Amino acid sequence: MEFKHQATVTLAEVAEAAGVGESTVSRVLRNHGSFSGKTRERVMAAVERLGYVPNRIAGTLASTGSRLVAFVIPSLSNIVFPDVLRGASAVLEQNRYQAVFSVADYDPGKEEALAAAMLAWRPAAVMLAGYEHTEGTAKMLRASGCRVVELLDLDGDALDIAVGFSNRAAGRESAAFLLRRGYRRIGYVGHDLNRDTRAGKRFSSFCETLDANGTPLVAHEILGGPSSVENGRLGLERLLARATDLDAVYFSNDDMALGGYFHCLAQGIAIPSQLAIFGYNGLDIGRAIPQPLSTIRTPRVATGEIAAQLIVANAPPQAVDLGFELIEGATA
Repeated sequence: MEFKHQATVTLAEVAEAAGVGESTVSRVLRNHGSFSGKTRERVMAAVERLGYVPNRIAGTLASTGSRLVAFVIPSLSNIVFPDVLRGASAVLEQNRYQAVFSVADYDPGKEEALAAAMLAWRPAAVMLAGYEHTEGTAKMLRASGCRVVELLDLDGDALDIAVGFSNRAAGRESAAFLLRRGYRRIGYVGHDLNRDTRAGKRFSSFCETLDANGTPLVAHEILGGPSSVENGRLGLERLLARATDLDAVYFSNDDMALGGYFHCLAQGIAIPSQLAIFGYNGLDIGRAIPQPLSTIRTPRVATGEIAAQLIVANAPPQAVDLGFELIEGATA
């Protein structure tokens, strides 16, 4: 059966069908202003009967302020950014804002294109991960007139508002923890650090801390592409083939660390007596394995909640440090 497009239903047609003025229909659909319950029922019945869909961008441009908040996030491959979105969306919905998001796949050029597309909708705010953007992205954001929130990092200069924690401090604390536990032959398994700049900051400060204590990193294995359990398993396998005497391995995040954990189980490597494993993010699954993962827990949901609260309150430019929590676990 051939699909035939019908003419777009207009606000005026809804108003005529409901027997009210266009401004009344607009108030009902925005749930703002005065109207009776019976009027609302008539309007919503006409909307349903005609199949009317409001033109949100037209409403935004005609109003004094947008209710749209745009997110450009790096990835949906693990729970980190969905957690941030969950926290932010709850606050935004309570305050009648609408969240929309796009995924840049850790590609700065793609982030720039997506930011441009989002800004064309004249959002109230744009939220992005970290401070590292292309010059074009930063220029667009500064000139946009909307609020900008950079999430999950505080190691840099914010364009407007920043909410998160220091990744460099997380790297330092991870190294200090392993050193306090007596580990001295330490390796690293990570994913693409050129794209995931926050992981790169953690790795850099981790190595600096080891160097400062006279125990430099013994070996590392960096895999291309995004982080994953499979890449963590493969990375540790390759690392141990080259460095057989390691006593601990730091992973770029919990996904990778879980892959390392499963490799040890498969190969009969005792954790932590033969090899300690340390991750980053504090994912729920890391607490559910037989030996809870030693890791850094990050406040992802709280980051989204507070970022949204600052947008709703039209707060002044600021950086909010939520810190992080070291989870001793049982793998280190």
